[in-house]
Amino acid sequence: MPVEFKYEVVERIAVLSESSKGWTKELNLIRWNDRDPKYDIREWSPDGEKMGKGITLSDEEVAILKSALESRDI
Repeated sequence: MPVEFKYEVVERIAVLSESSKGWTKELNLIRWNDRDPKYDIREWSPDGEKMGKGITLSDEEVAILKSALESRDI
């Protein structure tokens, strides 16, 4: 029996890329299982009903990532 979980997309922040099949890699703020929202990067199907594996980051982790990216010459 698959484990059920709840999620709510609180804010769609950015679409980072789109595949030829229409899946989008997105940065969103998501509330998982009624917990505080976290930043989330993952792929979503064109209809938004299916999701791929992703990474979820706390506010502190996003701050560290932001600082690390700002220090690079991109």
